[in-house]
Amino acid sequence: MIPLAWDEVAELDLGEHRGAPADGVVRRVHADSREARPGDLFVALNAGVQYVEDALARGAAALVPRDQEETLAALASLVRSRSRARIVAVVGSTGKTSTKDALGALCAAVTPTVFPSGSLNNEIGLPLTVLGLEPDTDVLVAEMGMRGLGQIAALCRIAPPVVTLVSSIGPEHLELVGTVADVARANAEAIDALPAGGVAVVPDGVPELEAFLQRSDIAVRRFDPTTVERAGDRWRFVVSGGAVELELPFDQRHLAGNVLGALEAYDALGLPLDRAQEGAAAIRHSPWRGEVHELPGGGLVVNDAYNANPTSMRAALLDLTERAAGRRRVAVLGEMAELGEASAGYHEEIGQLVGELGIEAVAGVGEAGRAYLAHAAGEARWIPGAEAFADVVGMVRAGDAVLVKASRAVGLEGIAALIAKSARAW
Repeated sequence: MIPLAWDEVAELDLGEHRGAPADGVVRRVHADSREARPGDLFVALNAGVQYVEDALARGAAALVPRDQEETLAALASLVRSRSRARIVAVVGSTGKTSTKDALGALCAAVTPTVFPSGSLNNEIGLPLTVLGLEPDTDVLVAEMGMRGLGQIAALCRIAPPVVTLVSSIGPEHLELVGTVADVARANAEAIDALPAGGVAVVPDGVPELEAFLQRSDIAVRRFDPTTVERAGDRWRFVVSGGAVELELPFDQRHLAGNVLGALEAYDALGLPLDRAQEGAAAIRHSPWRGEVHELPGGGLVVNDAYNANPTSMRAALLDLTERAAGRRRVAVLGEMAELGEASAGYHEEIGQLVGELGIEAVAGVGEAGRAYLAHAAGEARWIPGAEAFADVVGMVRAGDAVLVKASRAVGLEGIAALIAKSARAW
């Protein structure tokens, strides 16, 4: 982290200070007392107040904030004000984290870069990411999540972008914002935050975004994930009118589509496309996002249980069909959360897709999961919840291609491991 004088931290008057760095300099700010060491500032978030003494015993100073979001924002803004890093805001409905992972890896291979692991994209996670800025950081890739109008604008005040990358626009958090048009409006707050000369990288063919792309003082780059093509063991992308071929450490078409958006943002930063393979080889997706695990007997299980909405659910089912390559397909599908009044219709649409694809076995988890079974062409089983997950394992046979997909709240991420454990007995 860019060092801060303890006196200027204290002057912010953000809460109760305990202890102080021996040399008067804060060299790291974090919220985990187990990592505390001399020169650190431990910020006690939520139940973290119970671990203040632990942090002090480890040689760190501690801060118990009056308002934790305000505190983190103030500390992050102070660090960011000392940095010359160029900030990329990654926003969107589907694929934000995977796109952030791709862009972070691409940039880190060629220039000092900070980007978060996982989905640190809210009022807590984003400031903690910004607090990782080092004196030599050139690029900060900041994922920004949306759960209502105004949230992304607030995050952009902490981390003002020079490039905004919109991964996609579709139905998400409709319980909070109402319509897909308002989803676009909320994500476009990161476009509004761009300075003159900034760059908006957006998916092509999204009419809901057009009203936010009319500024004459920014550049707009459009990308179309459907143009990404396989080229043997590589993928072919068109970036700024030129072809780029990359070997990726995964083979899902929709994840390769996310890389196209990342490449456009990478190029917008002026980074060398002829070195993109260095970063592409280092892309590592955050947990439970399209993880593919081989099973005995030639089968496989795709653990994509971190989140789900209609767009990502469709992409995952199409990917299952493509990668199954003749194997029996098993889809374990849970609820797509926060879709508001349109929820039943979206779940019905996915059920229709399951039927159209002729997926041989489908398990619908939870009450909303019943809709996935209505058009099933083969075995169909309703699973009420976690207490019946063993029933899912019983549906899988040697050689099957299995997909596990749901919103995070459903808690399906452990099913893939149960299937793998059972498969060892085949």
